[in-house]
Amino acid sequence: MNTLLHTMLRAAKYAGDEILNVYHTDNFDIELKNDQSPLTLADKKAHLKIVEFLEKTDFPILSEEGKHLPYEERKHWTKYWLVDPLDGTKEFIKRNGEFTVNIALINHNKPVLGVIFVPVTKELYFGGEELGSFKIENTENIDIESLESILGAAQKMPFPQNKRPFTAVGSRSHSSPETEAVFETLKLKHGAINIISKGSSLKFCLLAEGKADIYPRLGPTMEWDTAAGHAIALFSGVSVVRYETNEPLTYNKAQLLNPYFLAERR
Repeated sequence: MNTLLHTMLRAAKYAGDEILNVYHTDNFDIELKNDQSPLTLADKKAHLKIVEFLEKTDFPILSEEGKHLPYEERKHWTKYWLVDPLDGTKEFIKRNGEFTVNIALINHNKPVLGVIFVPVTKELYFGGEELGSFKIENTENIDIESLESILGAAQKMPFPQNKRPFTAVGSRSHSSPETEAVFETLKLKHGAINIISKGSSLKFCLLAEGKADIYPRLGPTMEWDTAAGHAIALFSGVSVVRYETNEPLTYNKAQLLNPYFLAERR
């Protein structure tokens, strides 16, 4: 498992470097995909870099920017990689820094390892079953080629928190009336609450760190949007369940669209 984790960490870091190389230019080469979501040169370069690392393992890869195999083939997978090379492309285009590299290992439809890298801030999050969840504040201070260096710099989450108001997180670019209604219900229950808007999988990271209490997502997300953050939040003590049924969020469904879900620190 340590070897797989180190492969993921290196892949995420070097994919982040590829993203920044594009971010610091004036040409993002923006296209629109069939669902009208944006695709940039950075998405493509990050995908290729991640595949370069993960294809050396024994597991198939399902990436947002790769080939999406039919369910009849995928349903036989027990372990596979689930990847979003650049989560938060809209935030990337806005140049607000709130975008991430997401890599997860799925085992029997559950995330068992997750890595999130934030290219602009150099923050690195990772979590795994029987490992817990950790954060490195700045990857510039470590040798990414050394797992010992990585683990030595990692801080276990959640972090101790000073007294703060009940805090909810929501999407910066994809809010919905249903989510706003949940926030109103939380205000009635908790009184004044703090609401933080964040792009990409950073919402899961806030929960994992202990800086937020709840993340209701009553809007569309895809499996690759959530898997890495799900793992990191889960192994820091956060539940991630379907909003309607309270059952755990699962992966490798026939349709890769997630149901509405609720992530909550209990």
